[in-house]
Amino acid sequence: MARLFPQPILSIVITLVWVLLANDISAGTVVLGIILGWAIPRLTSRYWPDRPRIRQPFTVLEYLGIVLKDIAVSNVQVAYWVLFRRGDTLRSQYITVPLDLTTAEAVTVLAGTITLTPGTVSADLSADGRSLLVHCLETHDPAATVAQIKERYERRLKEIFE
Repeated sequence: MARLFPQPILSIVITLVWVLLANDISAGTVVLGIILGWAIPRLTSRYWPDRPRIRQPFTVLEYLGIVLKDIAVSNVQVAYWVLFRRGDTLRSQYITVPLDLTTAEAVTVLAGTITLTPGTVSADLSADGRSLLVHCLETHDPAATVAQIKERYERRLKEIFE
């Protein structure tokens, strides 16, 4: 079964993304999505030397819920800052988030999550992979922001991947 579907979760995600991109739930769209979901992971499996292990799959759902909520709340906050505050009153700065994560997949998901959340952008990963440079549009307390990133995102990613 692993040879037929080398990345079953990726196959499901590709199928769902295809149907969503097509914006059509017809038989043809679903069948083509299933074919793409089967073919792409199969054709690229030799480029995936180590399959990422998801240790706690239910934590993934919790993580997605938190990220979606944070994106929605951050959109409102950033809209308020842009519309009702002068640019010189924003406390914008770079912060360094020391990483406890060791797997490339977990670090990638963390950097992507930070970038997806409005008001923050992951700017750089240190050469040794042990810290992430993050630009915050508004932060009163950089240490509290680092603690929030580590508690809300990194802790859960550690549970999921490590």
